Amino acid sequence: MSEKAVVVYSGGMDSFTVLNTAIQNGLDVYALSFNYGQKHSKELEVAARVCNELGVTHKVVDITAINSLMANSSLTSDAEIPEGHYEDDNMKSTVVPNRNMVLLSMAIAYAVSLEAGKVYYGAHSGDHHIYPDCRPEFVEAMNAVSKIANYQSVEIVTPFLHSSKGEILKAGLEMNLNYANTWTCYNGREKSCGKCGACYERLEAFAEQGTTDPLDYEV
Repeated sequence: MSEKAVVVYSGGMDSFTVLNTAIQNGLDVYALSFNYGQKHSKELEVAARVCNELGVTHKVVDITAINSLMANSSLTSDAEIPEGHYEDDNMKSTVVPNRNMVLLSMAIAYAVSLEAGKVYYGAHSGDHHIYPDCRPEFVEAMNAVSKIANYQSVEIVTPFLHSSKGEILKAGLEMNLNYANTWTCYNGREKSCGKCGACYERLEAFAEQGTTDPLDYEV
């Protein structure tokens, strides 16, 4: 019987690559997605479709009630999504306070209930500048806590922690993944905006790999 693993799966490029990496590693994968009130909840529809096609067990957990405690992010409030690159200071408004600690805690609990030994998530080096909860020191600390927080030790696995978005895309293309089956834009409209930090980074990754993004853009 294959070893079980929980994959925190948003429906974006990074988690899509992580999901398929775990599958190709021979793990019995359980995908876990969260509705935390994000404007780009379209990613959850994409995640559900992918898991259905792959035959992967998929849970979507509604945690929108915690928004009263995780305020001031443009991803979950009436504030406009900022335009520009992740390295621009205005992109700090997209930080959702303590998001990954909350999501990982629930993923670890799910793993314990399944008797799964691993939780995979898609932190990567491109997010280190703007998101503290994607940095190596956060992942290392959470991993240490995860191994002692329950009677069962759970390892947090971040296969692309030190990789760029372009390197993640390269790994996925080598697995023949179709990135039309992902959603990245922080604006959950019919087409990707092409102007937010998420779109900028995604388009840079495709340009770096010398290939064309299969998604449609407004610009």
